Amino acid sequence: MPNIQKVEVQAKEITGLQVRTKNADEMNPETQQIAPLWGRFYSEVLPILVEGATVYGVYHNYASDAQGEFDVLVGADSLEVTEEMKSVELQAGKYLMFPVKGELPQAIIDTWMQIWAYFEDPSIDERRAYETDFELYKSADEVEIYIGVHYF
Repeated sequence: MPNIQKVEVQAKEITGLQVRTKNADEMNPETQQIAPLWGRFYSEVLPILVEGATVYGVYHNYASDAQGEFDVLVGADSLEVTEEMKSVELQAGKYLMFPVKGELPQAIIDTWMQIWAYFEDPSIDERRAYETDFELYKSADEVEIYIGVHYF
C-alpha cells in the first residue's frame, strides 16, 4: 500500500446528514445507505455550502469492529446545523492517512478494500481504534482516508 502516512489530527466539528449502517448492508444495493446518503448530500447540502468549505465523510460511533454497526455522517467543516443535520467531532489523535486518486466513488471503494486488508496483517504496528475515521475530499478525483489507530 503506497504512501501511507502517520499523522496527528486536531479535533474538528463536522456537520451534515447521518445514517447508521454496517458493511454487510453496504455490499447489497437494496440495503446500502451510504450511496443514498451521498445523493441527499449532493442535492440538499452541497448547494448551500459556503465557498471554501471542506467536505468530509465521517465514520464513528462504532458498535465493535469492521463487522459491527456504525454511523456515517456526510458533511462539511463550515455548515449551519438544521433540524435534519447532526454534528460529530473528529477525535484528535493518531491516524494513518491513505491517499486516494482516481475516479470516484470506485477509487474510494478500492482503497477501503486495501485498508481492511492492511489491518488484517498481524505484522503491522497499528491497530484500528474504531473511534473516528474519515474521508477528506480534496478534489473531484482526490481524497484522503484517515483511520484512527493505536500504536503497539
